[in-house]
Formats: sequence, C-alpha cells, structure tokens
Amino acid sequence: MGGQVDRVRGAGCIGIMTTENWKLSAPIDPTVTDLTIPATPTTANLVELGNLAEAAKLFASDAKAPSTRRAYRKDWAQFAAWCLGMGLIDLPAAPEAVASYITSMAGQGRRPATIQRALVSISQAHKMANHISPTTGAVVRETLKGIRRTLGVAQKQKAAALPENIKAMLGASSDDILGIRDRALLLLGFTGGFRRSELVALDVNDIEFTADGIVVTLRRSKTDQEGEGRKIGIPYGSSPVTCPVRSLRRWIEAAGIEDGAIFRRVGRWGHAGDERLDGRAVAAVVQRYAKLIGMDPKKFAGHSLRAGLATAAARAGKSERSIMNQTGHRSVTMVRKYIREGSLFIDNAAAGLL
Repeated sequence: MGGQVDRVRGAGCIGIMTTENWKLSAPIDPTVTDLTIPATPTTANLVELGNLAEAAKLFASDAKAPSTRRAYRKDWAQFAAWCLGMGLIDLPAAPEAVASYITSMAGQGRRPATIQRALVSISQAHKMANHISPTTGAVVRETLKGIRRTLGVAQKQKAAALPENIKAMLGASSDDILGIRDRALLLLGFTGGFRRSELVALDVNDIEFTADGIVVTLRRSKTDQEGEGRKIGIPYGSSPVTCPVRSLRRWIEAAGIEDGAIFRRVGRWGHAGDERLDGRAVAAVVQRYAKLIGMDPKKFAGHSLRAGLATAAARAGKSERSIMNQTGHRSVTMVRKYIREGSLFIDNAAAGLL
C-alpha cells in the first residue's frame, strides 16, 4: 500500500488508515470555516473531515432526549438478542425478520404502541449506521396493520388525579420533612400540569416568587428539545393547605435549598440530600398516596398529576387555549380527549330524561 491513504467508513464516521496505522488525533478547530476538500486530500484535510464526522455523530445523538435514547437502546438490545437466538442478522436486518419479530411481540401480549416504538428504534439504529430501514417494507406494514386490527390500538391510560384526590392525598401526608416535600411535589405537579421529567428537572433558579404566585421557567421539555423554554404561572391556592406557592416555599426553606435541584431525596434521618429525584420517584410518590387514600395505586402514575389538571380544567369549562398554555401541549388532539372525559356529565344528553 506504500504511502497511499485509504478512506474507511464505518458506524457513521470516517476513519483513516495508512501503512503506519495512523489514527485520528487532531482536535476540531472551531475557527475553520472553509471545509472545501482539495481534489487530492492532504493528511490534515482527512483528519479534519474525520473529526467533523465524529462531531456530527455526537450532535445527532443529542437530538433526542435522554429518555428517548434509553428507550431506543433497550428496544434495539431486545431485537438484537432475538435475532441472535433465531440465527438472523440484526444489522442490516431483512424486512421479513422484522415482521417476524413484531409478530412474536404480539404473541407475547405486547401492546401495539410498544410494538410501534420498537419499529422506530429499529429504524433509527439502521439510519444511524447508514443502512436503509427495513421497517418501511410492505411486509412489515401489513403485519403491523394486522396486529393493530387484532389487538386494538386503545392504550391503557393511568387514572387522573383530580382535585378531590389531591386534597385527600394532602390530608394523608405527614408533617415531617418528607411530607412537606411530597405536598409541594403533588401541588406543583398538578397546578403546573407538568410531565414528571419536567418536574424533577426544575432548579431553584427556575422559580420566581411574585405577588401573583410563582413564575416557573421550564427550560426544556419533551416538546421543546432545543431548549427554547417557556414560562408557566402558578397562582396562589384558595387555602394554605392546598396552595402550591406556600407549599413550595415551605419545602425550600425546610430543606435549606439555596441552589440546584428543587425536588430531592430525603434521607433516612429526615435530611434533604443533594440527589435529584427522577421521574420514577414522582410516580412512586403519587402511587404511595393513592394507596393511603384507599385507591388502587396501580391505576396511578406520575402522569396522573398532569392528566388531573387537564381533566379538571376541562370539567371547569376552561378553554383549550388556557389548558394548552399550562400543560405545553402542542396538539389539540390530546387536550380534546381530556375535555371529552371531563365533560362526560356536563350537558349530558341523557340527563333528566328518566
């Protein structure tokens, strides 16, 4: 091969191989603006191109939320393991192999929504590896249609935590530091209509106490991956017991929080630590209090707070726009579902007929 330079492609990046087994080492120069590659590339040009390709790969991976990337990795690992057990190639996979895989998922009782997500994960893995996605073939599409017709597409929704439920949960809480935290979490999560990931991501600097209530700056969310941010107003409650503003202030003061995460783990000896709660902890709090008030905890989750706000607001006659401003929904489709559920007995056609 002599001094000839070959370009070797693999896993979405460009590497360089010479007789000296030379490797990429030069850092990306942020001042370089001219990326024109000469007709006869020099070693320096090839190094720069390889580093830029690697940087592009990193940016592409950051385009998805961490929770989404975790879900993709889990789905892909399961598909790869299935292919290994069946003696099939996973990358690139044949459309027939993917169709067989989702058929096996359906046979195991997996929901259509879960199967659809697996297809997205398989597709993303192929695209990142510069392969054509096997999920768009007719055999996969028709198999998925059959699964959806057979199993149905209605998803099991967690119960909404309505105002009466929230009040009962507050009444079941203790007055120690754990109870103080949980009351603040339940009230802020409900009145803000927050996703659980949004709630646990809040820092002290994201909160501004004003004469009218709290202004919460949500710096990033599921529908705002680029961090444009938005502000949410949380008004004072009608009583100190149900007031999210007073409850949050009490928690911050009791825990001695001056900066960093708002919602943190409480240690065995009743001290607030530095560790931020995760989304699963929010679900655990809601489920624990659901059980305390005599409700089935399996029917509740972290999303119950958000669903409760949207449903209760719809029941109270709040407009679609006001609900979407609070929850951050981009589409009216889901909001209208909450409105329908909240309005089932408002102006009901069967009311008073018998």
